[in-house]
Amino acid sequence: MYRLSNTVRDYPWGSRTAISELLGIEPTGQPAAEMWIGAHPDSPSLATLPGHDGTRRLDDLVAAEPLRLLGEDAAGRYGRLPFLAKVLAAAEPLSLQVHPTLEQARAGFAAEEAAGIDRGAAHRNYKDENHKPEIIFPLTEFSALCGFRDAAASASLFDWLARTIESDPQLPDEGGRAVGVARRTAATLEQGDLRGAFTDLLSGGTDVVQLVDLAATAVACGRHEVQDPGLAELESLAGFHPGDPGVLVSLMLNHLTLRPGQAVYLPAGNIHAYLRGLGVEVMASSDNVLRGGLTGKHMDLPELMDIVDFTSWAVPYLDAEGSDLGQELYRPPFEEFQLQRIALPGEAAMAGDDVAVAQNGPVTLICVAGELVLDSPQGDLCLARGDSVFIPANEAPVVAKRHGDGPALAFAVTTGEPR
Repeated sequence: MYRLSNTVRDYPWGSRTAISELLGIEPTGQPAAEMWIGAHPDSPSLATLPGHDGTRRLDDLVAAEPLRLLGEDAAGRYGRLPFLAKVLAAAEPLSLQVHPTLEQARAGFAAEEAAGIDRGAAHRNYKDENHKPEIIFPLTEFSALCGFRDAAASASLFDWLARTIESDPQLPDEGGRAVGVARRTAATLEQGDLRGAFTDLLSGGTDVVQLVDLAATAVACGRHEVQDPGLAELESLAGFHPGDPGVLVSLMLNHLTLRPGQAVYLPAGNIHAYLRGLGVEVMASSDNVLRGGLTGKHMDLPELMDIVDFTSWAVPYLDAEGSDLGQELYRPPFEEFQLQRIALPGEAAMAGDDVAVAQNGPVTLICVAGELVLDSPQGDLCLARGDSVFIPANEAPVVAKRHGDGPALAFAVTTGEPR
């Protein structure tokens, strides 16, 4: 087993306190948005070599010994650690975004390579050849936008905006064009045309920008009438992103307020945005993101339209599954990863309360509360709150045991099962 030290990304939307409070580390005063745990080449974890003082990048370590560290199956299928875990802390909304399928990623990456677009260019869409399905496991109340809601429900919101804005006696003359955008969007959605409404809003120009501002005012003034969570969120989104068409697109999406542990998975094509909260996020190891609003970054509308799944689906909640070993597992419909929640009781614990770590190959594990011991045939390793570890595929079985008087909580990620 290898102890890890991990990079914390300081994106502006990150919380300044949530990750440090969770892990018991000193805050830097800067936003701490994501702590990456894995071997992604952009921010690989550093592995402490057993019996040595030095460290080595985890991606380099895996590349040097793929069979031992990944196991035959993962080494053959992926040739690298196929998943990336993050502790994510959002104090402000992330961009509306979508991720490609594996086939779309391969084709898009090849096309941009052939065009000679620098991989670090701001207008580059595909940084690698992989897809990026995800799950989010909230540790606090967590707000998010996730996939398209029923088109008729969205139409009623734009109709409400049109009527409310139009009834304002102080509406400027040019405001009529913004009202027209709201009415046209409502009519398009009443026909069930999610693609058409989405395209019109993102390409609507100054009239859409004005509608964003007028909509935020309408919601603020008519707050006592606002029952829909999408409308209730609109004023806040417009405050962070004034004039951004993504504020209006948010009315077309499912608004979620997740409780701790109420996990959701996000397949390719699902347009989504995390708004606020702390959670454990797991994904296939990729950085392919196409943005659709709530951002000042590059947006490629034609490419985005090819990637987004314009289907109204039920929210893809992910329930825990038990195993014969008493494990608590979250298994999304992806082969690259699964998540295990490891909760160890307090001082009344007995030997039967130990938890076997799910190992379908390599594992990354982080302790977020208390202390625990990882017991393996090759030795024991004690982890305190904030510590993380990489467990090679050839080091099994590993059992998590409580250490000290209090309870402990950890999260482990391993490869999923072939589907």
